[in-house]
Parts: sequence; C-alpha cells; structure tokens
Amino acid sequence: MRPEGRRGESDTVGAAGEAGARRVVFTPVDTRARVDAVVRRLGDAIELGLLADGEQLPGETELAGQLGVSTVTLREALMALRQQGLVTTRRGRGGGSFVTLPEGPAEERLHARLADWSTEELRDLGDHWAAVSGAAALLAAQRTQPGDLRQLARTVEDLTRAEDPAARSRLYGRFHVELAAAAQSARLTREEIALQTELGALLCLVLDDSAYVESVADRHRSVISAVQDESDERARMLAESCVRESMGRLIALRLAARTDAPEPRPEEDTHGQEHRARGPRGDHLRHGGRR
Repeated sequence: MRPEGRRGESDTVGAAGEAGARRVVFTPVDTRARVDAVVRRLGDAIELGLLADGEQLPGETELAGQLGVSTVTLREALMALRQQGLVTTRRGRGGGSFVTLPEGPAEERLHARLADWSTEELRDLGDHWAAVSGAAALLAAQRTQPGDLRQLARTVEDLTRAEDPAARSRLYGRFHVELAAAAQSARLTREEIALQTELGALLCLVLDDSAYVESVADRHRSVISAVQDESDERARMLAESCVRESMGRLIALRLAARTDAPEPRPEEDTHGQEHRARGPRGDHLRHGGRR
C-alpha cells in the first residue's frame, strides 16, 4: 500500500527540472582538473540549449565564484571555449562573454567532447547513474500515486515526437528527473539533475537514431507500468537497464572513435629499418584522470 502522494507536484516538475538543470550549470565544479571541468560544464550546457545562443554569461568574478574556481582558471576555460567557437568575448562598455554556436555540425563537436572522456570514466558514470535511477524507480513504485505518473507519460510521448537530438536528450533527462521527483526524494532529484547536466550533451550522439528513440520510449513506458503496478524491484531493474543500454552505446562510440584513429606513419631508423612511430601512451594513461 502506497502512502498518500504529494499530488500536483508532478505537473510542475518538468519545468522545475529544466530550471534546476540550468541552476546546476552554475554550481561548483569537480575539484580535479578544474579547467577541463569548467569547459565540459559550460560546453555541454551550450550544446543542450540550457545556455542560449547570444546569451551573456555572468561576469568573470561572479562566474568564477559560482563555479568555485579562481578567475585564472575561469579565464583559461573561457579561452578554450573561444577556441571551440562556443564563446565570444567582447571588450569595452557592454562587453563580456557571450554564448555563440558555431556553424559547424554539432555532431562533430560532440564527438570531440566524447573523446575527452575515457571508457573508464564513462563506465563509472554509467554505474552511478544506473544506481541513482534504479533507486528512484524502486522508491517511486512504493510511494507515488497513479495520478502522479501523468507527467512521466507526457514526457515519453514528447520524446517520441521530438526530432532534434538536443531536444530528445533534454526529454530523456527530464524523464529521469521526474522519476526521482515521483520517488519523493529531494536528494535523488538533485543528483539526477546534476547527472543530466554532466551527461546530457553526450546523449545527443545516441539519440539521433529514431529507431533507438522508439526503443527508449518503450523502456520508459515499461518503467511507468512497473511503478504503477507497485512492482518496485521490476521498476528498479528496468530503469537501470535503460541507463546501462544508453551508456553502453556511448562507450561503443568512444571505442569506435579510438579504433578509427589513423595509425602513425612508418619511420626509418638510422639503419634504414622501417618501424612504427611511437604514438601516445595507451588511452587508459591519457584519460585515466582529468587533466
């Protein structure tokens, strides 16, 4: 028997989820390799449309304070974003840093962003996300009322109608945020919002396939059905499976990109013997930790 749910909350959680995701953009970043963390955070928010084309970012001192980094670190990150064509800085009166979407294909930028993650990092992130979403689904099956699932169902149908990968990614993430809200757990909801802010842009790469989007929608409907039936363990298993499938596809893309990289050209040594040029050290050493 479920306890009485908080009715009406699910009707506003979609908007609250997007607002929450936007707020998380400007919260302190990971303490490791902060320049890279700032570049990822702001770059992903731009690709997802959480920060709009032409939008002015907060001033350097304010933004550095919000992200919990020094102004020197922030300036390095903004320089990297300018090199990627995602930020333009104007000097003088009315100046500042502004979001700018380059004209090049978004897919190329996202593949470059994916290359910045190691497979170990992606697996670790996938484990964490699966645990959070699984726990949210289990608790939702125990706590939510059937009427509170209407917003989840609407989000699934919106996902099937969305044609833009960025819109699909936002709706995919919104479903998991709403699921955590249905679990009536503020901590799980905040954690889902943070995960979507960190991961959402990369999900565009696996959500450009309409057939896979339909598969995701079917999985989400199965989660809703299990929650409605109070099948808590089944709901947990289905939510975890959905997350692991998506992360598995991302990891496969990451591995394929590494395999498709051009091989080093042969070189001749001082004795005229041809040998392979030494490439960079293994991926696990290059990407084992953030720079």
